[in-house]
Amino acid sequence: MRQIINHFTDDDLYKFTMCCAVIDNFPRAQVKYSFTDRDNTVYPVGFADELMKQIVLLEGVVITDEEIDFMIRKCYYIPHWFYKYLKGYRFNRKWVNVSQDEEGHLHVEFEGSWADTILLEVKVLAIISELYYIMTGECSGFDYDDYYHRSYTKAQRLLETGCIYSDFGTRRRASFEAEDTVVRAMRDCYDSRQWEGKFVGTSNVYFAMKYDLLPVGTMAHEFVCAIGGMYGAPMANHIAMNSWRNTFRGALGTYLYDSFGWDIFSLNFSEDFANLFKGLRIDSGDNYEQLQKIVAKYKSFGIDPKSKQVTFSNALNTETAIEIQQYAKDYCQPSFGIGTHFTNDFEGVKPMNIVIKLVAAKITELWTFYNDTCKISEDKGKHTGKPEVIKRFMETLNIKES
Repeated sequence: MRQIINHFTDDDLYKFTMCCAVIDNFPRAQVKYSFTDRDNTVYPVGFADELMKQIVLLEGVVITDEEIDFMIRKCYYIPHWFYKYLKGYRFNRKWVNVSQDEEGHLHVEFEGSWADTILLEVKVLAIISELYYIMTGECSGFDYDDYYHRSYTKAQRLLETGCIYSDFGTRRRASFEAEDTVVRAMRDCYDSRQWEGKFVGTSNVYFAMKYDLLPVGTMAHEFVCAIGGMYGAPMANHIAMNSWRNTFRGALGTYLYDSFGWDIFSLNFSEDFANLFKGLRIDSGDNYEQLQKIVAKYKSFGIDPKSKQVTFSNALNTETAIEIQQYAKDYCQPSFGIGTHFTNDFEGVKPMNIVIKLVAAKITELWTFYNDTCKISEDKGKHTGKPEVIKRFMETLNIKES
């Protein structure tokens, strides 16, 4: 079996920015992650063994001087001490536990220092997705020439309607080549002439380097969820925003607010934070309802919402992004992060519905116990975590679902 991940920066930018913030603010934190397949997929016989072989191969994947030079050039906000950490970073199979039950369902867990294990999630998800299509043989039907042309057409539609967008598709891509094809097509289309819209770049740092694009991204839910586990959900957003400010000093100012729902975030989102962060990211719930809540919140501070960026990333496709663009442009500066629709949209192939979520945390390695955590989605029924933990967090946050 060929090695699937060959480049250290074949990863989302926000894994690096969060890693930096974790070291800066929570250097001794320990965490646990757990894999969930929302479709309850039955994996091919021997899948867990092949996955573990790929994880072992990660131990030989190290950051190169070329990758560091690119990040220094493009990611001015990352302090230079962080690259010394990355130079010495090595993946370790001991952080990962992989198994497959008798029915063929896959189980994956990580445990260790947050600063170490944080760089596993996206790579392992990308491996699982690509490995699945290899072992089922579905990859033999991937037509990359056709995929390039279809991706180019998607770019045309988005650009001609004024959408400002990026590729967010690493974690559930059909293959490395699929994302490479998408990013190349998007770049070629954008460079072909002047457009009303803009292809900003990609969350994948390696492909941003390969095509000299802007790597994009800020944070994921895990940053807030871990803090919620360590210090409590009611103040988790406040602590997260303060920690982000401490590390990045106003840069990387798009905040992902829905880790524990809108209501508790809104109580934590004071005027100083509203002025500090350039905007918010909508990743769950009804896009239009969430936007109106954001608009009302900015107006309550006397802030013109049209001066703020709102990034939409909630399971978008080309058409939904265009529809939101036509509506949202009257209220804010809309932008879009589009993932699986870009990188796993081959005809007749079902994208994998898989996630790896941070499920427990403790403040230092000296603690003898972990505190469980979860994610409370704005989409009812899509909360992530143990049912009893979700129930406890919802009670703490006074969340009542009808």
